[in-house]
Amino acid sequence: MMKFFAALLCVFTGFAHAEPALLTDLALPYIAAAPADSKDKPLIIFLHGYGSDERDLLGIKGELSPDYTYLSVRAPGEVDGGGYKWFTQDTDQAEYEGVTRDVDKSTDLLRTFIEQATEKYATQPDKVILVGFSQGAMMSYQIGLQHPELVRGIAPLSGKILAALKGRLKPDDRLQALKVFIGHGSADNRVPFSGATEAQRVLETLLVTPEFHSYAGAGHTITSAEVADLKAWIESVLAPH
Repeated sequence: MMKFFAALLCVFTGFAHAEPALLTDLALPYIAAAPADSKDKPLIIFLHGYGSDERDLLGIKGELSPDYTYLSVRAPGEVDGGGYKWFTQDTDQAEYEGVTRDVDKSTDLLRTFIEQATEKYATQPDKVILVGFSQGAMMSYQIGLQHPELVRGIAPLSGKILAALKGRLKPDDRLQALKVFIGHGSADNRVPFSGATEAQRVLETLLVTPEFHSYAGAGHTITSAEVADLKAWIESVLAPH
């Protein structure tokens, strides 16, 4: 869905670099861009969408602080014709939903990955932020709402809270510290905008108040305005508190 985005953003911002090597020492394959000393530095983890790969969102780092550690993860499932997926879509459902066993398996792998990465890069969970697009956005909700102790915040872009997860949720004091950025194009024809407004409603029932951004006329993509808003949100979340 976003295969073109990283390349375009790199060209636009002048941050085109040699492609980093794929690393396989953690629970999921990933590429990394880390400062020489990552101890206690913010850790930003990118989660790509269906049919894409770990290279897709890494270009966003060019708009963010060079002092952060950036990891971009490859989803565990392969897509026919190329690319990867976090889960298989459940085509028996009228709305965009995932096959629950796939979602749960990927959630477990991603949870382990985040724990391992936090240890490897010598930082703390309150400095970890997940940024996900489409299926990656849905996975950020899976982690943030079920394992909030692992992250400071999540930024689901063009996503939704899957129905199976929604059915499991209940008020939890641990969620009070979770920061959430929701971004969604109003003209998205793959994951409808209603997924964002419904997620906002669900979060508010859990006493989580997200920072909500809609982008008029935007489809299933990430706009430059969204990246600017994301940058400001990340900086505010990571400011000393």
